[in-house]
Amino acid sequence: MTDPMLPAASTALAAEPVGPAASPPDRPSLPPGRWIRENLFPNARNSILTIFAILVALFAYRGLLNFMFSEERSWIAVRTNLRLMFTQAYPEHQYVRVWVTVGLVMVLAGLSAGIWARWGGVTLKRLMGWLMSGGGLVAVGVLIREPSVLTDAAGETVRDDAGELVRESFAAAMADRWVWWAAALVLFALGLALWLRFDDLARRTKEIPVAWLVFGLPGLLVASAWVIRYGHYAFADGEFIAEPGQLVAMSTRVPWTVMWLLLIGCYGIGRVARNRAIASAQATADAGDDVEVVEEGAGGEGAPELPRDALTKTRAIVNLAWVLSPFFLYWVVMRDPEIDYAHVFSTMLPMGLAFGVAGSAVLWWLTRSDAGEVGRLAAIGLLLLAAFHWVAAFFGWYSMLQVARIGFLLLAVAGLLAPNFAGVAAQRRRLVGGWLFVVLLVFYGATVINSPSTIETPTDMFIGGFSVTLLVSVLTIMLSFPIGVLLALARTSRQPIFRVLSTVYIEVIRGVPLITLLLFFSGVLPLFLPDGMEIAELAAAILGYTLFSAAYLAENVRGGLQSIRRGQYEAADAVGLTTTQRTGFIVLPQSLRVSIPPLVGQVIATFKETSLLAIIGLFDFLRMANSVVPNQSQFLGVRREGLLFISVVYWVVAFAMSKYSQRLEQRVGLGQR
Repeated sequence: MTDPMLPAASTALAAEPVGPAASPPDRPSLPPGRWIRENLFPNARNSILTIFAILVALFAYRGLLNFMFSEERSWIAVRTNLRLMFTQAYPEHQYVRVWVTVGLVMVLAGLSAGIWARWGGVTLKRLMGWLMSGGGLVAVGVLIREPSVLTDAAGETVRDDAGELVRESFAAAMADRWVWWAAALVLFALGLALWLRFDDLARRTKEIPVAWLVFGLPGLLVASAWVIRYGHYAFADGEFIAEPGQLVAMSTRVPWTVMWLLLIGCYGIGRVARNRAIASAQATADAGDDVEVVEEGAGGEGAPELPRDALTKTRAIVNLAWVLSPFFLYWVVMRDPEIDYAHVFSTMLPMGLAFGVAGSAVLWWLTRSDAGEVGRLAAIGLLLLAAFHWVAAFFGWYSMLQVARIGFLLLAVAGLLAPNFAGVAAQRRRLVGGWLFVVLLVFYGATVINSPSTIETPTDMFIGGFSVTLLVSVLTIMLSFPIGVLLALARTSRQPIFRVLSTVYIEVIRGVPLITLLLFFSGVLPLFLPDGMEIAELAAAILGYTLFSAAYLAENVRGGLQSIRRGQYEAADAVGLTTTQRTGFIVLPQSLRVSIPPLVGQVIATFKETSLLAIIGLFDFLRMANSVVPNQSQFLGVRREGLLFISVVYWVVAFAMSKYSQRLEQRVGLGQR
């Protein structure tokens, strides 16, 4: 019952049910002329700003087109060196390994897209706008681009008596560009036809699935390679091949077609698996059995409830495959290690079995319900033992394989986590199973990493270009994220020692330029390593990037941690949750959700900052375009074309991550109430 003394407005607000914010009223679209008047030319000041912005945009657009289509540009250098810029000098007879790597990535991408399968859609109105604006942009470009330079029978540019280039007339230029006129007309006509086909309500409500666009556009590009004669440009046995009127080489068309088919096929498999899991859960629910479900897409109205046992486990497996794939693809598939099986059976296998069996016994004992303080003291003892082995390695007191030191450290970490798995037999078996899996990964990884590669290239690095850029950025993001979360938790901890150490680390790293860290780990750190211990150039770069990125990620996560209200901590303590449970189940999920925008911004910045790899001598994407290609005898000094190309690639990847971040924010309901 409401208080009769309250005003009418307050009574109405008090009686209004609490729930998600109501959707805004459906408003019809404005006519084009009225929309332009209200949004672009509402008054004199905005009209001047609009005209000025249009003139600046046209000037920049014209300059870009004149640069791209200038007769002085040598885009053949980019076409010929595409393989070089993406994988450096990877041997051609071993190139099937590159395609296997890309194929496995396509398999994981397709399965992930199919299992989640909630991409949303693009409204017809937006799609029509894209088509018509694209057609208009092409038409404007045809008009404002300067006429082409005339050439003689030998292909040389024609100059007048004053030495100036002679260009064709405007009318001749418009006639020569009929292909671009046709493309503009097709785009605009398609958008206009859709606009006239549907009424205003249908344009604003009907949607095209995003999956159609994500998979359809690459499909069109792959299909065009079989029809359009882009030309065949390559280096074969040191000789330059230029065939302008030919189709793309079969060795390129077939693999990319297979990659696209793998993507589509695995998307279908993931979609079928998801639908079957939902159907099975629905059938079980109709039969009256209890089914544990998890709601997908918090904040999304009408989000379906998905069975935890089916989809959650499947997603966990796919996510684990994503985490392990960079290491497996780089060190196993691409490196083709030459494994010394005599060393494996004499040393690595017995040591791995010893760690697996002894570690399982120790963890099983530590997870007893009556372990108590004795178990915690034993875990701390394991940590001190692991630290002692690393100190002994630094001072050279005794020799020990590096993998053994890592094994002791991981066992100590597992021992510290053991109290969270104590009591229940199923939880204890899960910890032991996880330990055995980690031991298998560590010893197998140490074997393949320490085995020499069979790939022979002119440089020490067997891959380069975009492959190195992508590898460094992916590993940096994967390694720096957990470190950043731990640093953020430590900086907000009540324990002074953790708070001070994390604060000092974050402030010191943020006060040092990234290039300084890269130069330190690349050139200075090897001077401090013990005799017989080395660090690879790539590992040094990844270490510098990881430590630098972790400091910034920690501050982003700390901002999310500070958004959690004190009452939630008190509620967690009231129901008896431990500090680990409170952090893992209540604090971190909410803080990471709030931190999505700055985290994605840091990820994009990390990806772009990999261009600094060229400064420390690695053949990354930038160095290939800026130094390697311009020094080829066929393309001496051709630098601007390659730089523009890699700029476009950087922008496409960064833009894709930004758009995915926006969809992720919508999916989790960020910014909604």
